[in-house]
Amino acid sequence: MPTVFYINGYRFFFYSNEHLPKHIHIEKAEKTAKFSLESIELIKSFGFNASELKEIRNLVEENQELLIQNWDEFFNN
Repeated sequence: MPTVFYINGYRFFFYSNEHLPKHIHIEKAEKTAKFSLESIELIKSFGFNASELKEIRNLVEENQELLIQNWDEFFNN
């Protein structure tokens, strides 16, 4: 599972056998979420409350270019 980065205790990562559309997984403790990278929409979540999901969405937006670049580098090689 390639980790892109950790920020505010959240781990942003991909699974090595991912599929399109481009997306990112986020985890913190026993909580998980998945956001699409091109439209920045929540796909699913478990355990995060609304304020945490808003924070995660903001982090995805702020790092969208980096996340997509990492996706492309990992899955196109």
